Amino acid sequence: MTHTSAPALAELPTEGGLAEILFDRAERSPDRVMLSRQVDGEWRDFTAAETAAEVTALAKGLVAAGVEPGDRVGLLSGNRYEWMLIDFAIWTVGAITVPIYPSASAEQSRMILADSGAVACFVDNASHTAMIDGVRDGLADLRHLWTIDAGAVDALATDGTEVSDDAIAKRRAVVDPRDPATIVYTSGTTGSPKGCVLTHANFFSEVDNIVAGLPELFETATEDTPPSTLLFLPLAHVFGRMVQTCAVRAGVRLGHSTSVSALIDDLRTYRPTFLLAVPYVFEKIHASARKQTTGLKRRIFDAATDTAVAYSESLDRGGPGLGLRLRHRLFEPLVYRKLMDALGGRCARVLSGGGALDVRLLHFYRGIGLEVIEGYGLTETTAAVIANLPGRIRPGTIGGPLPGVSVKLADDGEIMVKGEQVFGRYWNRPEDTAKAFVDGWFATGDLGEFDADGFLRVSGRKKEILVTAGGKNVAPAPMEESVRAHALVAQCMVIGDDRPFVSALVTLDPEEFDAWKAEKGHPAGATVADLADDADLRAAVQSAIDSGNEAVSRAESIRAFTILGEQFTVEEETLTPTLKLRRARILKRYDREVEKLYQGR
Repeated sequence: MTHTSAPALAELPTEGGLAEILFDRAERSPDRVMLSRQVDGEWRDFTAAETAAEVTALAKGLVAAGVEPGDRVGLLSGNRYEWMLIDFAIWTVGAITVPIYPSASAEQSRMILADSGAVACFVDNASHTAMIDGVRDGLADLRHLWTIDAGAVDALATDGTEVSDDAIAKRRAVVDPRDPATIVYTSGTTGSPKGCVLTHANFFSEVDNIVAGLPELFETATEDTPPSTLLFLPLAHVFGRMVQTCAVRAGVRLGHSTSVSALIDDLRTYRPTFLLAVPYVFEKIHASARKQTTGLKRRIFDAATDTAVAYSESLDRGGPGLGLRLRHRLFEPLVYRKLMDALGGRCARVLSGGGALDVRLLHFYRGIGLEVIEGYGLTETTAAVIANLPGRIRPGTIGGPLPGVSVKLADDGEIMVKGEQVFGRYWNRPEDTAKAFVDGWFATGDLGEFDADGFLRVSGRKKEILVTAGGKNVAPAPMEESVRAHALVAQCMVIGDDRPFVSALVTLDPEEFDAWKAEKGHPAGATVADLADDADLRAAVQSAIDSGNEAVSRAESIRAFTILGEQFTVEEETLTPTLKLRRARILKRYDREVEKLYQGR
């Protein structure tokens, strides 16, 4: 198989923009809860009518400030309910939202605001205000800088009291589905960030088809437990933004967790019915839970993990036998229920994107009762266009096309997609736009292969394929994912382009490293750099390397590695804001370490 498609389940609207989904919901179900947010440490519900009124008031403030249809407005903030209000208010007045990651540097923020020609920018706090002020000389178009923590939302609402409801209605009426809704800048893993122009129609097609195609997420909760989700991934990323818009469209109660440190408590008190996450989150939840055990409890946890994996694997082979069912039942109160309670006790499914999850971990989570729905998509495709579906999940694959999407493989195996979800152009980059399409198909840059049943597997990134000095093509991502699944490993980057063999740079998880030091009797103050050549530490990392090598040939296997004394980070620009490796940057930063790996070999 080289081509497959799925019929659309939703029709594109012929008029109006994304703001209409909020106002439609407020009109149809004014008293239904739309948002929950923390007020004085407690979750407080806000109805659709209340939320629509707040959005309208803010939209009036934008009109009073001179924001015109088609103007670009920056939004640099961590997750919070104001993020959604601002986004929908910008759409209400026909302007274009330009999200910026809260972790972005001053230069990255300046580049995005300058390239987009933003006339205004919302930031969340005083620190970000100072950062943008520091580069404002290079932002000739920027007229307004509004700080949320300083009361900008209320102040704008007050400024807009003289703007009539009719003026807002007229603004909404002139928005066409084909108009740009947002410019989302790519994370820049293989080059400088590019602004993807996503239209209202792109989002309508993505959101409406996902809501229709995944009723298990949006419609099946009981009357006592209405569907709800808690967003903690950055809304600057198209994945989180898409799910937020789906929640508004589908009538799902929506909450925002404002920080990673608050997430565990927020999950326990908010109690979502589904979540979205990236593979790193799943890896660290499992590693963290295991780290809290020692001795007999550690052996019980490991046995429970093996049982959950075996239980999930059996589901694809006709179901578990009696012995496996009994073991699974034994570990349910001891291990599985505690992990599920940590997610609030109601969560049954998680959407996973941004990379492949280690197959064994996927089986583990399914085995404890948490169905992980892996999806595939890019900024250019308005998030997911391919996914496994509830009840039809094949671990190790990304499933098949979502409704309204066509997928084919080029002669070299590159995944090509078509559909109304796919963007039409990059902002200010006509040459890059032309290169992105082949005969009307968007070229994703990822390589894949279909199995006999039509499930698609990603085999690597076209631009990241390594070619060794011996001419062997090596896809680094699958090995990196497998190595990273080891509790001690934080990140792994495989190297081998024009080299005689494949090697790797490895960073360690700080908490696991501390636990390992205590277990081995090393001083608490010893650093990774101090122990990088320790035989026991290298043996532990070698076990992770061995796991990565299991699925590849000798010529593709990792033959040498070095343990770095520091982490890859967003701040050092060795990771993107979505925690993907910036390979060129890493190679440049650690060129000496790389050369040492090959000296004398």
